[in-house]
Amino acid sequence: MFKKILIANRGEIACRVMQTAKRMGIATVAVYSDADARAPFVKMADEAVHIGPSPAAESYLIADKIIAACKQTGADAVHPGYGFLSERTSFAEALAAEGIAFVGPPVNAIAAMGDKIESKKLALKAGVNVVPGFVGEIEDTEHAVRIAGEIGYPVMMKASAGGGGKGMRLAYSEQDVREGFEATKREGLNSFGDDRVFIEKFILNPRHIEIQILGDQHGNIVYLNERECSIQRRHQKVVEEAPSPFVTPKMRAAMGEQCVALARAVGYYSAGTVELIVSGADPSGESFYFLEMNTRLQVEHPVTEAITGIDLVEQMIRVAAGEALPFKQADIGIDGWAIENRVYAEDPYRGFLPSTGRLTRYRPPVEGWNADDDANARRGVDGVRVDDGVYEGGEVSMFYDPMIAKLVTWAPTREEAADLQVQALDAFEIEGLGHNIDFLSAIMQHPRFRSGELTTGFIAEEYPEGFQGAPATAELNRALAGIAAFLAAARSDRARRVDGQLGDELDPPARWGVRVNGSDHRVELSEDAVTVDGEPLDVALEYTPGDSVVHAEVDGAPLAVKIAPWRSGFKLTTRGAIHEAHVVPAHIAPLARHMIAKIPPDMSKFLICPMPGLLVALHVGEGDKVEAGQPLAVVEAMKMENILRAEKSGTVKSVNAAQGESLAVDAIILEME
Repeated sequence: MFKKILIANRGEIACRVMQTAKRMGIATVAVYSDADARAPFVKMADEAVHIGPSPAAESYLIADKIIAACKQTGADAVHPGYGFLSERTSFAEALAAEGIAFVGPPVNAIAAMGDKIESKKLALKAGVNVVPGFVGEIEDTEHAVRIAGEIGYPVMMKASAGGGGKGMRLAYSEQDVREGFEATKREGLNSFGDDRVFIEKFILNPRHIEIQILGDQHGNIVYLNERECSIQRRHQKVVEEAPSPFVTPKMRAAMGEQCVALARAVGYYSAGTVELIVSGADPSGESFYFLEMNTRLQVEHPVTEAITGIDLVEQMIRVAAGEALPFKQADIGIDGWAIENRVYAEDPYRGFLPSTGRLTRYRPPVEGWNADDDANARRGVDGVRVDDGVYEGGEVSMFYDPMIAKLVTWAPTREEAADLQVQALDAFEIEGLGHNIDFLSAIMQHPRFRSGELTTGFIAEEYPEGFQGAPATAELNRALAGIAAFLAAARSDRARRVDGQLGDELDPPARWGVRVNGSDHRVELSEDAVTVDGEPLDVALEYTPGDSVVHAEVDGAPLAVKIAPWRSGFKLTTRGAIHEAHVVPAHIAPLARHMIAKIPPDMSKFLICPMPGLLVALHVGEGDKVEAGQPLAVVEAMKMENILRAEKSGTVKSVNAAQGESLAVDAIILEME
C-alpha cells in the first residue's frame, strides 16, 4: 500500500480523498494556488506545497509542478480528483515515467474514452448504440453549419475534451450554430486545452442515466448500479440520485452489462462512469445511447456510496496499489435511496448569474461526516452528508468552479430522502453571496420531481420565465404569520428592556397584523397559545434574539426559517422561497394598505454587467443601431461565456468598457438611447 498520496486537486474533492486516505493510514499532500492558501483542504493535509498563481492554467493544470511537488514530499501516488488533470493522458504518462502511481485508469483507457470523438468510434466498433451525429473533426463555422443541416435540428455542439457542462451549445437553427460554434471552441480551449468540436443529434425529451463502473488490474469489472442525472441547467448537473426512479431491474442489467463490456474492451480498471441518454419518446425506456465515458471519479459519487456502502475512493486507491476487488457483481445491492444537490454560488433570482465573494456566514446543516469502516458513515449524520471545501470568512473565487458544497441525503425511500433534503436546505445558512439553496428546495418539493417524470429539459420547462421562489401553501403562510408576529414581539420586548426607554411595565403588543406573500393575517400571542385569524396554531419555537434562524415545529413537523430584518418586518427564507412579512401592531394594520409603493427606476437603457467577469467580446460601438435580442457583449465568468443581449431596440449612446477589461457586478458596459 502507498505511504503518501498527493491530491492534485482542490476544494471539496481534495478534502474527500484525504478523509479516506487518512482512515487508511496514508499520509496526504496538498498542492495549492495563491487563491487557496487558507483553504480547508490545505489545512487538512499532512503537507502542502504552493504551486503558483490563482488561475488554474498557471497552477493546477501544470503537470510539471505537480510532479515536482511529489518529488519534494516523497509522495508515491497521485489522486487527481475530477477536472483539471484527471483525464489528461500526458499527465498519467509523466507520472509513470517518474515511478509515481496514478490513482486512476490505465493511460490507453483514458486516451480511448477521454476523447469524445475517438470514444464514439470505439463504441461503434464494439456494437454499442451511439447518438447519431458527425464523428470527426469540424474545420470551421461553415463546415459546422453544413453538418448540422445534414443531421437535422436540434443538434448539440460539444468540445471533444469537454466535461462538466463546459464547451456545450444546443442549436435549434443555423443562427444558433453561427453564434455558438466559436464560443464552444473557445470554452474547450480555455478549460481543456483542446478546441476540437463535434456535433450530434439532440435527443428530444431525454433522460440522463449513468452507470458507475469499478474494475481492478486482475480483470474483474463490476457495475455499481445507475445514477439519474437528468435535472441539469446549461448541461451542468444540479440534482443526482441513486437509483433512478425510471430504470427497471431489466434495464439496469442491460445497461450495466453493456457498459462493463465497453470497459473491458479498453482494459479498464479503477472507477469510471459511462454516461447514457435514454429517449423519452420510447415508452419501454429501453432505447439508450452511449454518450461518453468519464475515466475518473464523478462529482456525484456519494449517492452511489450511500446505496451500496462502498467507499469508491478507497477502492480506487486499493486498485491502484494492485489489490483485487473484494466483491463480485452478485454482491452489489441497492439499499435505500440517495439524493445529491449541488449548492452553487449563483443567484437563481437573477437568472442564475455566477456570484463570487466572501462567505460572511457559512453554517451547513451538519458538521461534516466520518469516512470510517461503517458503510452507514457514508450516509452522513442522521442521513445528511455535506461534502465541502469552503469555510466561513473564506472567498468563493472567480477562478474556479462555483460549487460551494454537495448536500447528500439518504433514506429508505425516495420520498423520505427528498423530504430530508428540504429540511436540510432550510437549515443550510449561507450569506455574503448569491446561492441556489431556494431553487434546490423548490425542485425537491416540485410535484413533477416527486413523480419521477424527469428529463434534461425539466428546469427550462418548469421555470421558463426564471425562478421567483417556490409557491407557498396556505398552511405555510399561516405558520409564517405566527412566526413573524412572535419575532416582532420578541424585538419589541428586547427594545423595552433598554435602560431609560419606555419602562419595564410596558408589555410588547400581543395582537399583530401580518401580511405575508400578499395575504393578511391577524395574530394573537399569549403565554400558552398562538392564534392566526382566530384559529389556534400548533407551533413550538426555539429562538434567541440575535439568532439568524428560527427552529420551529409546526403541526408536529420541523421547520427551520432563516430571518433577516426588512422594512416594517422580516424576510423569512424557508421551503424554497424568500417570504416578505410586514408586521405591525393590529390597530395600525388597516392603515398599511394605504402606503404608496416605491416604483423602481427604468434601467433598460443600460447594458449592465450581471456578474463579476471578463469582457471577452464587445459587438457594437457608439452610434450603432441595435435591435431587441441582439447580442451586444460576451462576459466570461466561472469559466463560462455569457452572451448579453439588448432588452429593446435603440442606438448606442456611449460605451463605458473595453474588450479585455475585468468588470465588477452592475458595472455599466454601455448606454442606449
